[in-house]
Parts: sequence; structure tokens; C-alpha cells
Amino acid sequence: MIASFLITLREGIEAALILAIILSYLKKVNANQLLKPVYYGVGAGVLGSIGVGSLFLVLSFEFVGRAEQIFEGSTMFLAAAILTTMILWMGRNSKSYSDDLKRKVQAALSGKETLGLVILAFVSILREGIETVLFLGSASFTDKGAQTIVGGTFGLLLALLIGLAIIRYSVRLDLRSFFNVTGFFLILFAAGLVALGLGEFQEAGIVPPVIAHVWDTNSIVNDQSEFGKILTALFGYSGSPSVVQVIGYVGYWLIVVLWIYRETTFSLLRRFYASAVRSA
Repeated sequence: MIASFLITLREGIEAALILAIILSYLKKVNANQLLKPVYYGVGAGVLGSIGVGSLFLVLSFEFVGRAEQIFEGSTMFLAAAILTTMILWMGRNSKSYSDDLKRKVQAALSGKETLGLVILAFVSILREGIETVLFLGSASFTDKGAQTIVGGTFGLLLALLIGLAIIRYSVRLDLRSFFNVTGFFLILFAAGLVALGLGEFQEAGIVPPVIAHVWDTNSIVNDQSEFGKILTALFGYSGSPSVVQVIGYVGYWLIVVLWIYRETTFSLLRRFYASAVRSA
């Protein structure tokens, strides 16, 4: 429930932020006549997101047995990849995000294309909607359906209230801190998705476990207990993980940390290489 809450809260605020930037810029350049087309684009984006969600729901019921395990594992890997990319990109480009969006609006205005604004709003909202569907779908594989719905609904409602406040009253949030805090927890969620996705592929016979059970902590926290299921849904907890799952989880974190601190990493590698060359 917590994972789905964070997902819809973050994605909802991102969508509201996009809309707020577009609307405020149009008002600033006295193009109020173009507000309505933007709303049309937003409405179309919401409907498109609902359509994608419905399609995902239908597909999830279509697969059974091994096909279901492959579908769930693939969805988890894809969600983890997109989630991680989105978080790392936003953390690095949050300051320039607004300026980039304003340039796109200005390009549409320069061409005097109302359709351009409709498409911009539609694509922006649809992208957030597709991401939300994918992330919630992955969360639903490890959480109870009711909990995913409740958490997602509360997150969406809170995001809607915050979004309306941003759009109507120009409320300023410390977006960098907000995205950093939620990003940290969602990266934990993404790491768990990698481990759980490998678990699904193991059950499907695609990935060998190597060693089926590296350790067993079920006597401390059983992964089938209510608390254990919460940990599984949030962080991919397993009371008896395989070697492949452990490697996947640790490997994910190594890649993320090395990417975040890549400049320092490359600098250390260059120094190490230069030192090795001098020693030789």
C-alpha cells in the first residue's frame, strides 16, 4: 500500500506540475484563448491512461502458469528500469525541467498551432499515466489488490489536492527535496522488483537459482506473514532468497550508486590506472 501511495503521489504531482507550467506560461504571454485546448489534451491523456490500465488488467488475467510468471517478471524488470531512469534523470535535471517544457510551449505558439499544445499536454499526461499503470501493476503482483487500490487512491487524491493548489494558488513546494525523498524509497522499491523479477524467472525455468536458498530468515520475519508481505511489496524481501536474487539485488545497487557518483568513480579509476602505469 505504501509503495502504491508513493507511486501515485509522485506521478500525480509530476503531472500537475507539467500542467501548471503550461498554464502559467500561457497566461504570462496572454494566450488565455489556448487554455481550453490544453485541457482537451489533458482529458485525452487521462482517457488514454485509463485505456492503457484496462489493457494491462486484461493482459494480466490472460496469462496463466509459466506465461504468467514470464509476464510478471518482465513487467517487474521493465518497471524497475523505467522507474530508476526517471528518478535519476529527474534528480539531475529538475532545475532545467521547467525551462525545457516552456521551450516546447513557445515552439507550439511560434508555429501558431493549437494542435501542438493539445499534443504536448496529451503526450505529457499520457506518459505519466503509462508509468503509473506500469508501476502499480508491478506493485500489485506482490501486494493485495485492495491494498494497491487503497494506497494508489490516497496517493492520487493527495496529489490532486496539491496539484490544484499549485495550479490555482501558485503554491511553491521544495520539489528537489520532495523528489529526492520519494526517489530514495522508490529506488528501494525498484531494487526489490529486480529481485522479485528474477524470482519469477526462476519459477518459469528461465534463470537457474544456482543455490536455491542462501539463507533462511523466515523464523525471524516470515515472508508469508502480513508484515513479511509488506516488506516484500516495498523492498522485495524474501525469507529464503536464491543466489541469483541476491546478486541481482546487490548488483542493482552497485549500478545505481556507481551511476550517481560516476564522476567520482571515473576519477578514481583514472588515478588507479595512472598509478598502475607508473608502477609498471
